[in-house]
Amino acid sequence: MLTVPLSLYIHIPWCVKKCPYCDFNSHALNTTLPEQQYLNALLEDLQQDLHLVQGRTVTSIFFGGGTPSLISPTGINGLLNNISKLVKFAPILEVTLEANPGTIEHHNLLDYKLAGINRISLGAQSFSDAKLKLLGRIHSSQETIRLIEQLHDLNLTSFNLDLMHGLPNQSVAEAIQDLTTAINLKPPHISWYQLTLEPNTVFYKYPPKLPDDDITWEIQTQGERLLHAAGYQHYEVSAFTQAGHACQHNLNYWSFGDYIGIGAGAHGKITNLQTGAIQRFWKTRLPKDYLDINKPFLAGCRILNVAEIPSEFMLNQLRLLDGFNLNLYSARTGLPISGIQDILMSATQQGLIVIQENILTLTPLGKRFLNDLMQMFLMEEVTND
Repeated sequence: MLTVPLSLYIHIPWCVKKCPYCDFNSHALNTTLPEQQYLNALLEDLQQDLHLVQGRTVTSIFFGGGTPSLISPTGINGLLNNISKLVKFAPILEVTLEANPGTIEHHNLLDYKLAGINRISLGAQSFSDAKLKLLGRIHSSQETIRLIEQLHDLNLTSFNLDLMHGLPNQSVAEAIQDLTTAINLKPPHISWYQLTLEPNTVFYKYPPKLPDDDITWEIQTQGERLLHAAGYQHYEVSAFTQAGHACQHNLNYWSFGDYIGIGAGAHGKITNLQTGAIQRFWKTRLPKDYLDINKPFLAGCRILNVAEIPSEFMLNQLRLLDGFNLNLYSARTGLPISGIQDILMSATQQGLIVIQENILTLTPLGKRFLNDLMQMFLMEEVTND
């Protein structure tokens, strides 16, 4: 039998305002939040997915969005209590709430902690008020700073600060100043990533002027050096952590673990522990349809064919920059490592990876050309016998 850990993702699809760069399933809240109706639907959604648990313990819970901090602490507490009656929780359970300055301060942060939240991911995005305005954010830099001070006082298990770079007309100095401000606030974890223009966004339709490749490369180089000097470990493509504060929920994603997704537009990945079949599924996207009792929660699902699994595994696992034991490939997929041996050999010869004592590690060249390395595993001639 395969050994695949299980997490739970809960999607809250509303925001106060839709940001022009955001391609997530989020919708501007133009009416009163139907909090209790939605929480009831989440529980019913989970009950319909209980057969996917297969007796496993949930190791982490992540409230994503949208803006989950629109849900009250009372609502979060009731939902978590009801979920605990349906599935077994790990003794040490990471429970993350994504929160945006401009919404979370309408509730008492301590109440979220008492409700069961032990990790908050705060969407700062920038400490420049001018850049925040360009990004369509509803908060100020000072609001973010005040919230970070409160989070330190709250003494949560951990918290994350989301920060973007490569913003419209952003110089190297401006990006590094943003990052320096973030580091000086001493968050245990920083997600620092480049703004990209995604389809189906306002920025994609009306693209702002973004820094060129030379500038973004210089921002990345200087920023990584700065984070390293401040004691942050670069453990994933855009994630930096102080010791002991890596995001356990995301680590499960990146190590090809399973997760049940509930909520409007939520996605999930489940492995049949007996047969090894891997299924991806997704829920009804629009909140009004999700809340319609005459419509199903499940919008679609598909079983991965065997030829897809190596690339699915590597597209996640290679995001972890510290390497991984190749035995994990078979443990998570049920497939023999021999099926990708030729690709591993080619990547080694090209200087993209190093394999020592069965540990695969990216080289500096592999980190720089990570997308090219990932593409190697999309080759149709991957074998699995």
